Amino acid sequence: MDLKGKLISKTKIKGCKDLFHEMFCEKPHHLPNVVPQTIQAVDLHEGDWGTVGSVVNWKYTIEGQEKVVKVVVDDINKEKRLVTFKAFEGHLIEEYKAFKATLHIENEGDNNLVIWTIEYEKQNEDIPEPFSYLQLATNLTKDVDTHFVNQ
Repeated sequence: MDLKGKLISKTKIKGCKDLFHEMFCEKPHHLPNVVPQTIQAVDLHEGDWGTVGSVVNWKYTIEGQEKVVKVVVDDINKEKRLVTFKAFEGHLIEEYKAFKATLHIENEGDNNLVIWTIEYEKQNEDIPEPFSYLQLATNLTKDVDTHFVNQ
């Protein structure tokens, strides 16, 4: 059984792709105001918002449980509207040797698509695939998009 994997979701958004990217890249600390049912806190630990190498603590709820993870901003590409977070501390590391989530926004005709890619390596074969995290990212995308459309 392979311990490494990659999951991808694509979600069409109606709101502004630039605002969406900015929320996750430069203003993730605003997410608790937008989606408090999912994200309870996003705190800068080191560096500056919107910069590669910044360390950010996330408190969130998944499958009814509050979790905490510390990530480093691994990559930012404003032209491609891409940001990558790499987990290195917290409950995720108990289950996964590596866990990286990339948010990328691209155009497909008249549509803007938010693409989440989760790359991971499980600690052992008893650990489940992180489908719940992909679902969390998809739900977060829909909720943030609804927020922007309704503003």
